Amino acid sequence: MNAVSPTAGAADKDWWRGAVIYQIYPRSYQDSNADGIGDLKGITARLAHVAELGADAIWISPFFASPMKDFGYDVSNYVEVDPMFGSLADFDALIAEAHRLGIKVMIDLVISHTSDQHAWFVESRSSRDNAKADWYVWSDPRPDGTPPNNWLSIFGGSAWHWDPTRMQYYMHNFLTSQPDLNLHNPEVQEAVLGATRFWLERGVDGFRLDTINFYFHDKELRDNPPLAPERRNASTAPAVNPYNFQEHIYDKNRPENIAFLKRFRALLEEYPAIAAVGEVGDSQRGLEIVGEYTSGDDKMQMCYAFEFLAPEPLTPDVVRKTQDAFMAAAPEGWACWAFSNHDVVRHVTRWGAEVVDRDAFAKMLNAILMTQRGSVCIYQGEELGLTEADIAFEDLQDPYGIQFWPEFKGRDGCRTPMVWDSHALNAGFSGTAEKTWLPIPVEHTLRAVDTQQGVEGSVMEQYRRFMAFRKQLPALSKGTIHFEDAGDLLMYRRELGNESILCVFNMSETATSATLPAGNWATLEGHGFDSPRNDNMVELPAWGAYFARRA
Repeated sequence: MNAVSPTAGAADKDWWRGAVIYQIYPRSYQDSNADGIGDLKGITARLAHVAELGADAIWISPFFASPMKDFGYDVSNYVEVDPMFGSLADFDALIAEAHRLGIKVMIDLVISHTSDQHAWFVESRSSRDNAKADWYVWSDPRPDGTPPNNWLSIFGGSAWHWDPTRMQYYMHNFLTSQPDLNLHNPEVQEAVLGATRFWLERGVDGFRLDTINFYFHDKELRDNPPLAPERRNASTAPAVNPYNFQEHIYDKNRPENIAFLKRFRALLEEYPAIAAVGEVGDSQRGLEIVGEYTSGDDKMQMCYAFEFLAPEPLTPDVVRKTQDAFMAAAPEGWACWAFSNHDVVRHVTRWGAEVVDRDAFAKMLNAILMTQRGSVCIYQGEELGLTEADIAFEDLQDPYGIQFWPEFKGRDGCRTPMVWDSHALNAGFSGTAEKTWLPIPVEHTLRAVDTQQGVEGSVMEQYRRFMAFRKQLPALSKGTIHFEDAGDLLMYRRELGNESILCVFNMSETATSATLPAGNWATLEGHGFDSPRNDNMVELPAWGAYFARRA
């Protein structure tokens, strides 16, 4: 089947540059059949919300066939929709409706590993001499029976699991039920590229590549060196996980990945206007790897690292240092920034646990995100100002949280169902279900879409307004960024051609004033912030912002 969008050929091949991408976690967006779990028909039914917000594309987390040990990130068949989410016909209908609304569709590809129930792994583990014996990373034990090296799993413990049939260990960077593919094998590369082509033929506009820097391992299986305590950073794994104690130079981040990414990009180039964004999971070399993977025009269009997904509070200095570091590491590259996603504590809670006016805080953070140099991902519910849900241990679903409870509560707190209707059962997420797969917090229901729709000053209306404002000014989505020295304020210019837009933010709970840089600046309206100006002075309220164009 070839269902490539009829509008794709006429589309801007660089549509992704500066795009706003709305991430949908399918289990939690909309349930169409009252089983308490979201599905593809549910997503299709709610696409109008995305269009009304003004997003350019959606990124859908995995919906492929899976035993759901890691909720879809353990794929058992790359070219089938899991019945929990619907059918291929449902996906085709989703594509058609998204394209009718002018929304691009990106899907999550997980090709560093599969489920242990994938037919490839079932065959691979059956013997040491079958046709797929080398499709996964297998190794004999050390003479004393222990794993072949010191590599660790992100989900805790050794990255090696003993298989009694082959009398060997297999590698798993994540759960033991997620064995790592051996992409050193050309047949494996062909197989995953074939799966990619399958979805391109169905009309997708791009991909989010999960754990893109995990694709290759060191063939010699050398031990990772220890990481000095002062260099440990808990943004890749929670602080209680010894994964942070190693420098991961042999189990991931391998140079062989560059050649494969070029093969992947060459496949994308066979189709009109396709884009990919890679997730770089590394807290030490993240931006450096992003630079490697996005340099030139023959690898990834975009990547994102974890700098803005880390627990470290967002400050003017952090924003500036992150952008400066990205430009130094990837002068030719393009970033895709996010403050929240399905793997981290929602940013309104992560950075604003003590903030009194959470709505003003959320609006300011959105304006900062939307004016960064790079593309933008926003995560479902972010536009409502949702906080991290507090999930009781007995309600946990995430194996990560169960493993490290209570020091780390896992990822369920950011994965609770979307809230649509404050007066409906299950907040409109699942019409008649007695129970949803994760509980819906009362405080979320009070912030449902219906409570904010059309309400002047609501977080959702501010998201909508600011996205429209951003689209009117190409410099905000595609321009360069230049920071101004402004003390405790965050101030920078976005420039494209002759257009220069000044962005000023008060990232504090105390009102303050800002002196505009030299030049003739005309105040811009229509963005939802009210910061009075007197000559070259601007009065910024708490969590305030100001925007001007060089006249």
